[in-house]
Amino acid sequence: MTLTEWLSLVLICIMGAMSPGPSLAVVLKHSLHGGMKNGMLAAVSHGVGVGFYASASLLGLGALMTKLPTLYNVLVYGGAAYLAYLGIRILLAKPSSQAVKVEQAIPSQRAALQDGFAIAFLNPKLAVFFLALFSQFIDPENLTLQVGLIMCLTVFVLDTGWYLLVALLTEISKKRFGFTKANPLFEKLLGMIFIALAVRVVITL
Repeated sequence: MTLTEWLSLVLICIMGAMSPGPSLAVVLKHSLHGGMKNGMLAAVSHGVGVGFYASASLLGLGALMTKLPTLYNVLVYGGAAYLAYLGIRILLAKPSSQAVKVEQAIPSQRAALQDGFAIAFLNPKLAVFFLALFSQFIDPENLTLQVGLIMCLTVFVLDTGWYLLVALLTEISKKRFGFTKANPLFEKLLGMIFIALAVRVVITL
């Protein structure tokens, strides 16, 4: 892979990571509710999920999914169901006391890791995307381990880096504008956004 090809890959990956969607909503959710650390945990686990599909596509999973539409559909509907679950959980959540928030600090970090990875893993479109993307840069017959590692690490670093930046900027904005307390109306809006994203996933299938 030449430097020009790698820079082209970088540009496409950055544009893909920055496009708004369920992943951005998940990182924002955990950044707003659990703070910058939780947002960053969600960002890292999401990067792992994206990196998994990048690696799997090089190993042929993307091609396999195009030949097995049932498997693809199961994952897509699973992702939509997970988004709807997140939205409903937000809508049904009740204001909790400070003591309860402290007790729930550790589970919320686990939830951030879980949600970040799940929203990537339950998006099989990533496998097809990377299959199409990588085919523009490599010849499968001449693919080497070094080139494969470079491509997968590029995807992981750029995706994780973008969402780490989102978590950081969210924290700065919270402090800058004094947005430190839960807003019931905002909570309801966030929940409805997740449900709307779930509906969009099903409609665009």
